[in-house]
Amino acid sequence: MDWITGIQRALDYTEAHLTEEIDYEEVAKQACSSSFHFQRMFGMLCGFSLGDYIRMRRLTLAAYELQQKNDKVIDIAMKYGYDTPESFSRAFARFHGISPTDARHGGSVKSFSRLSVKLILTGGNTMDYRIETKDAFQVICKKKQVAKPQGETATADISAFWNACSADGTMDVLCRYGSFEAFGGILGICFSGEMDNSAFPYGIGAQYNGTAVTDKGLELIEIPAHTYAVFTCRGKMPDAFQKTYQQICTEFFPQSNYEYGNGVELEVYPSADTQNPNYTCEIWIAVNEKK
Repeated sequence: MDWITGIQRALDYTEAHLTEEIDYEEVAKQACSSSFHFQRMFGMLCGFSLGDYIRMRRLTLAAYELQQKNDKVIDIAMKYGYDTPESFSRAFARFHGISPTDARHGGSVKSFSRLSVKLILTGGNTMDYRIETKDAFQVICKKKQVAKPQGETATADISAFWNACSADGTMDVLCRYGSFEAFGGILGICFSGEMDNSAFPYGIGAQYNGTAVTDKGLELIEIPAHTYAVFTCRGKMPDAFQKTYQQICTEFFPQSNYEYGNGVELEVYPSADTQNPNYTCEIWIAVNEKK
């Protein structure tokens, strides 16, 4: 299945189930993707999260029903996933700027139209990447649960985690246990295959050098063998990272012969000089060849 068809199928599935509890894993399956990667890609492409899209579409349809039908407010609230009239009224007012009662009596409401995928020819940009196959290896890292990849929230959580590890001496400890020959830097490790309903594990670490671990709070983790697409990222962090990742989602995957693998993503940072406008790092994404 091509990328455009997959995204459209995911959107069609979402629209068909707006009055039900939507399983994000099932949405992602429509695009032959993991939930993590689909949500991250969706946010990069649209500028808002899948959850926000669902919320805005439901509130749009709820407003239509308030104005066109005589159903009770509580029934419409329940239909679109709200447990109480109060929670529905708060969400409705934040989105539309008026109460459900005012909408029923002819007040002006907003309309958020459904998304559809169109092929637009763009390009002319170049991306530095290579394909590498890497055997299984061990990393030593400190892990933290961070918010789902829905734009700025995940970025803020991860940035705060890096700052905390720099301030509390974790980086110095990791350097004692790390081997830097293969990657050439400290690793940011996104364990995308372990995402739950609200968060996923993110680790800061290094390839393990075999030294006996005596410090608390660190984990040894086996990273399975994978084929990776490796991208060069240049500029100040985190802006350069976000720009490169957007290119990966919007240019590389739609046009390449690769799709996301259900593995990990690695960020390789060679130094702490991340505010240098000429800073260079790498993004390693586990991939599979498209069938």
